[in-house]
Amino acid sequence: MYRCKNDWKSCIIQHDSGSESAPLFSSGSHTSIDPSIFQDSETSDLDSTPTNSYFKYGSLESCSHHSNITVVPKRPPPLAENHTLVTPLVLNTSSSLNVKQDRCYEIHNTDLEAEEATCKDIKSKQSSLVTIFSIWNTILGSSLLTIPWGIQMAGFFPGIILILVMSGLCLYTAYCLLLVHKYYGGQKGIEVIQLCRIYLNKWAEYVAKVFSITVLIGATIAYWVLMSNFLYNSVNFIYDSLVGVSQYYTNDNISYTSEVLCPKRIIYNSTNLIIHDYTYNTLGPIWDLYKTVPIFLGLLIFPFLNFNSPTFFTKFNSLGTMSIIYLITFVLIKSYSWGINMNEIEWSISWTLKFSFPALSGMLALSFFIHNIIITVMQNNHDQSKNGRDLSIAYLLVTLTYIIVGVVFYICFPLNKSCIEDNLLNNFQKWNGLTVGARIVLLFQLLTVYPLLAYMLRVQLLTSMCKTFNTGCVILVNVILVSICILFAVFVPYVGTIIRYTGALSGFIYVFTLPSLLYLAILKQQKKLTIFSTLLHTSIPIFGFLNLLAQFFIAEY
Repeated sequence: MYRCKNDWKSCIIQHDSGSESAPLFSSGSHTSIDPSIFQDSETSDLDSTPTNSYFKYGSLESCSHHSNITVVPKRPPPLAENHTLVTPLVLNTSSSLNVKQDRCYEIHNTDLEAEEATCKDIKSKQSSLVTIFSIWNTILGSSLLTIPWGIQMAGFFPGIILILVMSGLCLYTAYCLLLVHKYYGGQKGIEVIQLCRIYLNKWAEYVAKVFSITVLIGATIAYWVLMSNFLYNSVNFIYDSLVGVSQYYTNDNISYTSEVLCPKRIIYNSTNLIIHDYTYNTLGPIWDLYKTVPIFLGLLIFPFLNFNSPTFFTKFNSLGTMSIIYLITFVLIKSYSWGINMNEIEWSISWTLKFSFPALSGMLALSFFIHNIIITVMQNNHDQSKNGRDLSIAYLLVTLTYIIVGVVFYICFPLNKSCIEDNLLNNFQKWNGLTVGARIVLLFQLLTVYPLLAYMLRVQLLTSMCKTFNTGCVILVNVILVSICILFAVFVPYVGTIIRYTGALSGFIYVFTLPSLLYLAILKQQKKLTIFSTLLHTSIPIFGFLNLLAQFFIAEY
């Protein structure tokens, strides 16, 4: 166990074989994380970063500490249940999947304090450029597939404006978290969960924990829907190639329409063949997109969810960046081949704000989400005085990426804009070469990311509910999680819907409410609270609530 006395500067460390240490997604659980496990991992807008520790079915890896030696453990010591906030040494730390954190702990032996432990953080040497692209890579991800659909739901120019507004709001609230952390002292080991406990109350801490888990649940469900789609189309392509099934083409004079689909409506060619995707194809009902494929996916991926640690999957960390670059390149190449396809009517209504615009704002709350780990990410910046500048540049790059992908695909899409799917790859025939490559790359990436997300979610749930747990608990949680994902993939297979609800719900708490309340709290302590700042920082959570409420009044399908 770990004992901390209030009059000590640090903790006395004692071994307790019954403890557990688990990586949490920026939770406030009394455990710390091992950043080396997830460093440089692949990322996504749906990805949530684990907190730093190493979990093996309820066991704790530990090391013996002796006098006059320097020990470099895998993680900082976790908090005891009755621990009082004394020093950042023992507080929970959240780590970006792309950030490396090194710590050293020296054990000093003196006559008065034979077992006193002090921590010296190794100064980070991460440059501003690395920090900027780390944030860019962490935020971006599978939401790139849904941005054109979001613009279609909001309207062309209103969609662009909404992206800019949501980017600015998310940037500001993320910067507020950095200011609050700086006011506290800029100490390592402090994240949003701890700041809520310090400046607000325990209820705020519990709420932050719950919605941290909510982000993970939404991410796992959305990834399952995407993986089912990619697996279904990839297997169909391979099977059709092996048996030599011919492809369907339209009778239009425009050649490129042969590769583009409008799944929302049935289109017939000269021989009355339906060219939109069935829920099952040449393999028959046994390979149905919405009835059987999600179950087959569960049988495929379930064994990997029971691994003792997620380190195996982090070996594929470069796939995150590769898939993003591939997807951007794919959209640009296809759009260039189509050219601009906006007629006079579409240009004339391009300034019209559609009633379904909250679909985009809800989705963007998750697409710009990094707030639960932003403090840890920026702590690794070499020049802390440039944190605000680097964060702004990173958000600018993310915003430009979303706008370029969304706008280019939207204006060049050759069919009616209402045909744009919430997964843009669904607008392409399964036999299209670049589309096949995109689906296979993204499928393999998500197959490596999903076990990480499930791992983090499982550990958060188990450490929140019980002090010790065994393999049976792990398997039970995995069965429940997979069952929930399968049910959504069968009955609500709409990734756009899942993302927008998750984003609006978690964004209301983590993006708009907690940062605003924390910033108001420190302004009050500094006696700098004004009427203007009060109105401003209370209007932001109200906006987040209205954004959440509006999601229930959108008819998409």
